[in-house]
Amino acid sequence: MQCNMLEAKNQLSKLVQAALAGEDVIIANKGIPVVRLVKVGAPAVRRKPGAWSTLPQASDDWDSAITNAALASALSQDKLL
Repeated sequence: MQCNMLEAKNQLSKLVQAALAGEDVIIANKGIPVVRLVKVGAPAVRRKPGAWSTLPQASDDWDSAITNAALASALSQDKLL
């Protein structure tokens, strides 16, 4: 199915339904095909909940004043702990 820009603007819902049904929908500008509507597929990789659950847990004092001072001191001297 090919239609011009004005038709596409006025019948976008119909064109989207046609594309979802698998029909080849092409929108033309002054008779020259410029855009093809296609159905977007499902993502190739599905996310798994809890993927970060196996990472090490932060200690309870990760944001304490002592820890922050030690990090600041190490970074200001260009060396890591």
